[in-house]
Amino acid sequence: MTPDILVTRPFYAPTLAELEREFIVHKLWTAQDPDAFTKEVSGRVRGVVTTGLVGFSRARMDALPRLEIISSYGNPHGTVDLAAARERGMIVTNTPDFITPTVADLALGLVIAVMRRIAEGDRFVRAGRWPQGPLPAGRDLGGKTCGIVGLGRIGREIAKRVQACGMSVCYHGPHRKDDVSYPHYPDLEAMARASDCLVVICPLTPATRNLVDARVIAALRPESFLVNIARGPVVNQEALIAALKDKRIAGAGLDVFWDEPQVPAELTTMDNVVLSPHMGSATLEIREERGRKLLANLRAHFAGKPVLTPMNAD
Repeated sequence: MTPDILVTRPFYAPTLAELEREFIVHKLWTAQDPDAFTKEVSGRVRGVVTTGLVGFSRARMDALPRLEIISSYGNPHGTVDLAAARERGMIVTNTPDFITPTVADLALGLVIAVMRRIAEGDRFVRAGRWPQGPLPAGRDLGGKTCGIVGLGRIGREIAKRVQACGMSVCYHGPHRKDDVSYPHYPDLEAMARASDCLVVICPLTPATRNLVDARVIAALRPESFLVNIARGPVVNQEALIAALKDKRIAGAGLDVFWDEPQVPAELTTMDNVVLSPHMGSATLEIREERGRKLLANLRAHFAGKPVLTPMNAD
């Protein structure tokens, strides 16, 4: 009998299409009333496919009495209740991949795009404004200081890339890293004052929520930039918008937002802001790899075999 799968949101289309060929798929995001929809299919659903960002809660598990497996497209960081799944004997799988260089590439792209006004220049040419005069000049990266908030794996790769562009690096984090020579700033406000471009790449935790607050943003100079490729709530979005409006900072490159996929209208109208739709790891290669692993886990489970990448194995 073909297993029923509840999918929480749309994801990589080729993988979703293959999922539909092999399973009976129920698309939660199409329902006007998700709770009523879940109740309607609850007696049939044996598997859930979700994403790392959406996850799956204890309450959602309670609503599906026949649920056996939760398969995440991407890597949930606290968004799937592993303890609740373990209590219920459910398997949780993820799709581990090596996104470090991919995310670091986009971070560098945002730094260059906002400092050199690349996106603004594109709009300038398309609008036919070039014949009326040149685009205002951007800023060199060489000789500037890049302050990195979070010198983990991705932060280190960003450091290498901005150094290749002639920037010096400093970093903020809870602990000094003994294996690097970059200056460490225990005080984030002090690092913001010293930075020409502040790049945010730390995980979102209770301790880092609103870490880059109005005080830190105020410490940036009028010629400084901010790039956020971490999670939206790490940066105080209202304070950032106010600083951009008042020209208290020079610009921002943002891949993440507080209420994705909703983006504040103020940001979409600012020429000194580069926006991208949370695409740090969104390359064809990574999406295909995640799709292969997700399908392999589901196929293995429903064939009575061990899954390939369990998250909650004993």
